[in-house]
Amino acid sequence: MLFDDTYKTISANSEGLFRDKGSKFIAYAYPIRTEGEVKDLVQKLRAEHAKARHFCWALRLSPDRSIYRIQDDGEPSGTAGRPILNALLSAGLTNILIVVVRYFGGTLLGVPGLINAYKTAANEAIHEAAIVEKTVNDVYEIRFDYLAMNEVMKLMKDEQLSISNQNFDNSCSIQFEVRKASLNAVLGKLEKIDNLYVKYLYTA
Repeated sequence: MLFDDTYKTISANSEGLFRDKGSKFIAYAYPIRTEGEVKDLVQKLRAEHAKARHFCWALRLSPDRSIYRIQDDGEPSGTAGRPILNALLSAGLTNILIVVVRYFGGTLLGVPGLINAYKTAANEAIHEAAIVEKTVNDVYEIRFDYLAMNEVMKLMKDEQLSISNQNFDNSCSIQFEVRKASLNAVLGKLEKIDNLYVKYLYTA
């Protein structure tokens, strides 16, 4: 079987809402690339919802969906982060964070009630989101002589490579993304260009 080089994520932020016995559960879904983004997003929500009781979340990262984290933020263990994660698993999404902000309504919901509330709020945010399929891309940097510019740019255009950074001086450099499935073909063509150096940076 070939390496599956596509994954599903969301293209923009979205929101969902669920109410039960006076409690309000507002779910915020964010497309993210790294775990480092979580802290700022949660802090921003804490500032916006100063009177809310809990900020529970789950994330999934990496194209192979192997990285996940959950946070119950004071709710009974397994009643908040896990149900949010299960919503992400059911939808088959990755590179996504869902934070559910809870306003307590005065009535305890019990474990089944909480699990249902967090899962439903997360599902509402997913339902409202624009889901997109992306390819798994490797990011490379190439360095080459100015004289090779036309040859390099033609190859970028022919292979429809996405350029994320470029610097044209006496010696030139370009950062670009290449889909994993096309990688060997592209690298083979780059190797044929004189005095060109290729460096792998990371997988996006």
